Amino acid sequence: MGMEAVLQNSTDFILLGLITHPAFPGLIFAVVFSIFLVAVTANLVMILLIHTDSHLHTPMYFLLSQLSIMDTVYICITVPKMLQDLLSEEKTISFLGCAIQIFLYLTLIGGEFFLLGLMAYDRYVAVCNPLLYPHLMNRRICLFMVVGSWVGGSLDGFMLTPVTMTFPYCGSREINHFFCEIPAVLKLSCVDTSLYETLMYACCVLMLLIPVSVISVSYTCILLTVHRMNSAEGWRKAFATCSSHIMVVIIFYGAAFYTNVLPHLYHTPEKDKVVSAFYTILTPMLNPLIYSLRNKDVATALKRVLGRCTSSHQKIRAGDVSRRH
Repeated sequence: MGMEAVLQNSTDFILLGLITHPAFPGLIFAVVFSIFLVAVTANLVMILLIHTDSHLHTPMYFLLSQLSIMDTVYICITVPKMLQDLLSEEKTISFLGCAIQIFLYLTLIGGEFFLLGLMAYDRYVAVCNPLLYPHLMNRRICLFMVVGSWVGGSLDGFMLTPVTMTFPYCGSREINHFFCEIPAVLKLSCVDTSLYETLMYACCVLMLLIPVSVISVSYTCILLTVHRMNSAEGWRKAFATCSSHIMVVIIFYGAAFYTNVLPHLYHTPEKDKVVSAFYTILTPMLNPLIYSLRNKDVATALKRVLGRCTSSHQKIRAGDVSRRH
């Protein structure tokens, strides 16, 4: 690239938003901000619960805490900018800011791909090899899984972000999206990016194929094991153990499949923005809610923490009253 391309790339981009020229930006702001607030609060509560309650110091909840950390960072890299743009006349994002958004987005979505696959393996060991669970899912292995998920996701970011941002972008600087998603950014390039898009498509399919294979094999083994039990109680326990994870996987991978696997012919800018909003805004909110509402351990831990807080508050009030008298 020459100096001209570098100068072109240093110019700010303009994000057109989820809805171009919305009739009621204040209403959209209120809805998105409410979802953002619930998502961040729910994930932070989940992280604190898992950290403070000794009953949740297990491999499954350690992995779940990492999922909540990823979701918290994930929603924070797109939604605050989106909310700012809804209230601002200038909807610009710098070249560097766009690159950072792309890198973090790729790292976190890739990290979640791998982490959800490893969480399925955790459920497989818990149901199919319960006696070996403490050995197969010890602290060292859990840390290795978590680090592997973060590193695996960051590899995607390190590979695709520099290439995407080295293309020359000339003419219109308007990205028809609410954040810097690679396909929307590439549409502004003044050179042919079809080869790169094909390679990127193959890379994304591979990123999906590895965790989906782990999930499929894990749940197939779980179903076969439960079937051999021939016990209603066994079915109930297996469902209680795996149902929350299955729901999160269906929601997350369903949106990811549309974005990364379906051919371009099925894509339109409007559909892409709606699907992106689903897994960048709604999914981080739904994940902790699904685990908290459908998981008795989390609900019980929350009651214990609230009970301790109430008890401490009552003791403080009783102490104040006794001092007054």
